[in-house]
Amino acid sequence: QVQLVESGGGLVQPGGSLRLSCAVSGLSLLNNNIGWFRQAPGKEREGVSAIRRTDGTKYYEDPVKGRFTISRDNAKNMVYLQMNDLKPEDTAVYYCAAGSFFGHGIRATMWPPNYDYWGQGTQVTVSS
Repeated sequence: QVQLVESGGGLVQPGGSLRLSCAVSGLSLLNNNIGWFRQAPGKEREGVSAIRRTDGTKYYEDPVKGRFTISRDNAKNMVYLQMNDLKPEDTAVYYCAAGSFFGHGIRATMWPPNYDYWGQGTQVTVSS
């Protein structure tokens, strides 16, 4: 049974940091792309970052470039999203997702319908 469980969300002041974790079970990180997505109230779900299967190529959407870092631990089947210099506009529910598709480039890798499995989400609130 495939399961993705996010953790690490919370309330943080602007400029602060959080590290989100995604515990993956039932599939291999080497055979699946892992993406982080977020959804703010009243907005559509949007891509944040992803790490490609096999070679581990990393992708970041423009709003988070230079502030967020995605990483994975293949031995522990964990994927992380280190978020620094957080801004109020980063407030959202953050989801990790897994998909075994073969794709290249950020648009293919950050397209939500390509992902087969989703976690339940973790809330990130950036506020003073």
